[in-house]
Amino acid sequence: MTGYILRRLAYMVPVLFLITLFIFFLVRFVPGDPAAIMLGTRASEENMAELRAYLELDEPYLVQYGVFMRNLTRGDLGDSIRQRRPVTDILAERIPPTLFLVGFAGLLSVLISAPLAAVAAMNQGSWIDQTVRLYTLLALAMPAYWIGMMMLQLFAVKMNIFPVAGYGEGFLGHVESLFLPALALALAISSILIRSLRNSILETVGADYVRTARAKGLSGRRVFIWHILRNSAMSTVTILAVNLAFLIGGTTIVESIFAIPGLGQLLIRSIFDRDYPIIQGATLAFGVMVLFINLATDISYAILDPRLSYS
Repeated sequence: MTGYILRRLAYMVPVLFLITLFIFFLVRFVPGDPAAIMLGTRASEENMAELRAYLELDEPYLVQYGVFMRNLTRGDLGDSIRQRRPVTDILAERIPPTLFLVGFAGLLSVLISAPLAAVAAMNQGSWIDQTVRLYTLLALAMPAYWIGMMMLQLFAVKMNIFPVAGYGEGFLGHVESLFLPALALALAISSILIRSLRNSILETVGADYVRTARAKGLSGRRVFIWHILRNSAMSTVTILAVNLAFLIGGTTIVESIFAIPGLGQLLIRSIFDRDYPIIQGATLAFGVMVLFINLATDISYAILDPRLSYS
């Protein structure tokens, strides 16, 4: 397993290189001049040229990319054009809220999906099953940002149960301020997880090893948890990983709605400001998150099914 993890970490290097290459040139082909945004449209050409030279934006793109990669190997992502601060310091402040939000949303999605999928599968064809399937259709049709705005209006503005916006201090403060956005993201992906897990449970119930476990006299709860649910979770883990990667991208809008000082909100503001160093650093951070989610997914396969070999 250790060798497999080291190989996967090595494979991340070329992937991250391609991410940096793509984002670096993409943001520079987008219309807009950081110097004009900072100085305003009434600034003289001399002042703009001086600022571009100071920001090293007057160099050829390949030279700029070479400088960026050289600094990246030293752990230096440069300084923010707008904030005049090291990008690494800014990312260190913004990454924790996003990680907490994604992890919280993933946990809520599992807590919502697993019981509903199990109840629906064990009561196939009943009104319970039909109700759960109807819920999945409704949840699939509602985007996370719309769910978030509706819950914000109801539970924060009208009922005053949760804070309207911000990021509370301490663990309990984080949970309170991120509960609504995390729930909005969890509900948006729960429909796919419920359908996947329900179908997997129905396929597993009739397996030979399940009948053998019951014939040995094992309790129904133990058979369901250790034989049915555990084996059914394999395919659902893959779908959960894909959706967690989707959630990382979905945080950009949700963080803006709930005014969460996370990586997504930072990325959107940086795009409007044409703050190239932050755009590059934030995108690279998102890429690292997705790659580590994929790695954690592969490791979880070995936990769920020890028969798998990673030699």
